Amino acid sequence: MRKAKLQRTTKETDIFLRLNLDGRGKAKISTGVRFFDHMIEQIARHGALDLELRAEGDLDVDQHHTVEDVGIALGEAIKQALGNKRVILRSGYFLMPMDDCLAAAAIDFSGRAYCVVDCKCSAPKVGDFQTELLEDFFRAFATSAAANVHLKLMYGRSSHHQIEAIFKAFAKALRFAVSRDKRLRNVLPSTKELL
Repeated sequence: MRKAKLQRTTKETDIFLRLNLDGRGKAKISTGVRFFDHMIEQIARHGALDLELRAEGDLDVDQHHTVEDVGIALGEAIKQALGNKRVILRSGYFLMPMDDCLAAAAIDFSGRAYCVVDCKCSAPKVGDFQTELLEDFFRAFATSAAANVHLKLMYGRSSHHQIEAIFKAFAKALRFAVSRDKRLRNVLPSTKELL
């Protein structure tokens, strides 16, 4: 079982995270930002991973530290759970329709961090979530996971659906990228022999 457990404590946030990459989509999430909790639950469910996450942050200042640090912690946990990356497919992509919206996601656990988020959300807030933090979350994840993450909202009207489609597309691409292929047993998915 590919698992990780970590505690990340700074002056701004205190995060506990437990992860099982080979899970069944079970989630127990508490960040203090309810819509963000809902989005992290989407990653667990559609990424088929079990995730327990408790984050306490300085929400009286802003949501930024909490959202960004959750991205850092999740990226670190997935990197830890992947270990030497042998047997994994390494990259994945997905197109996610959600009613009026269509979102695309592509992920590559290349060992190099890069993130592109192309999503012009039509509202500054969805529920209690500041939509400008969408990019901050995924940039933090990409950096700490040492992954390429590309996300694009193709179109859509509803701000709720725009963001949820992005998170679901990311989760599905993630699920594929971390999947194991029996034919690749003991094979590193790189011609460089280094990830």
